[in-house]
Amino acid sequence: MTAQQHTGPARFTGDANPYAGGDPYADYRTADFPFTRHANLADRRLGAAVLAANDEFFAPRENLLMPERAEFDPEHFGHKGKVMDGWETRRRRGARATHPWPTADDHDWALIRLGAPGVVHGIVVDTAHFRGNYPQAVSVEGTSVPGSPSPEDLLADDVKWTTLVPRTPVGGHAANGFVVAAEQRVTHLRVNQHPDGGIARLRVYGDVVPDPEWLQALGTFDVVALENGGRVEDASDLFYSPATHTIQPGRSRKMDDGWETRRRRDRGHDWIRYRLAAEARIRAIEIDTAYLKGNAAGWASVSVGSAGDAGDAADTEWREILPRTRLQPDTNHRFVLPAAAVGTHARVDIYPDGGISRLRLYGALTEEGAAALRARRRELGG
Repeated sequence: MTAQQHTGPARFTGDANPYAGGDPYADYRTADFPFTRHANLADRRLGAAVLAANDEFFAPRENLLMPERAEFDPEHFGHKGKVMDGWETRRRRGARATHPWPTADDHDWALIRLGAPGVVHGIVVDTAHFRGNYPQAVSVEGTSVPGSPSPEDLLADDVKWTTLVPRTPVGGHAANGFVVAAEQRVTHLRVNQHPDGGIARLRVYGDVVPDPEWLQALGTFDVVALENGGRVEDASDLFYSPATHTIQPGRSRKMDDGWETRRRRDRGHDWIRYRLAAEARIRAIEIDTAYLKGNAAGWASVSVGSAGDAGDAADTEWREILPRTRLQPDTNHRFVLPAAAVGTHARVDIYPDGGISRLRLYGALTEEGAAALRARRRELGG
């Protein structure tokens, strides 16, 4: 079955073909979604979780946020039936023999806590391996609730939910992508499948919008960390892995949990450009090459710059705050700056190629930076 063509992200409807053996992903339907350049706000590494679901008879809700792609074992059956790597509910039925079908309003739901609150730009509802047992349609709602609300708190009548993805038909064994236009800060999602079925994975792409009061209370923190509102704007090479890995929480635990470029055969070098949480004074730097042993960058330098009102750093005049410095493989390098460096953006340059696993820039918000974050938070209603 071929993908249907639409304006915007591709949409897939209808059953996929029954599994015929061999590679189960051979007939998987997918597309390039531009919004996936943003961070996955539903990443377990950021603290995301599936808080509750009304039904998970065949497969548990927690599978939705697993970082790995869904796997399929055609021989794996359990006491309740086929074991699927996703969230799957039982078949809905009508109330009586004269009308055995579910009503138009019948649906199953799951509550998701985002790992970091933010503005959602796109959502992928992945039905991999759900070929004849996927939902007919899905919808997604978002809300912003402070603190650590329980499922009961989120389901209370006074919680206001905003539709991020209206009820839309989806296809089986496909990556169903949706652009989200709502410009508001979201902390939790309600994912609905109409009327029942299974979803393998959920990905929620957007920009983190941190709490400025929390960051100011911390004083010194990592001003480029994803969880604090930092983000990657651009990079010279993304051949092996995303540059966003370099600002994920924690240390890298394996080689592909960092940023690695292809081998250069010219006299150039590679780089990543970051936007900080807000304007900040940077006092210390960490560059980690954990698990990069024969492929770590040889040298690295770090620069900062300040963008104008439009926030565009493409033409920023960069000031080097860490000169080109030799890096060791599988090592966390620490540097204390002789004087604080102020900027809204940062750039790491590596020579000539290779990779780093993490970049940490420790500092504090300037008064202007804190004010900008507070204004942004108010603007987004969070």
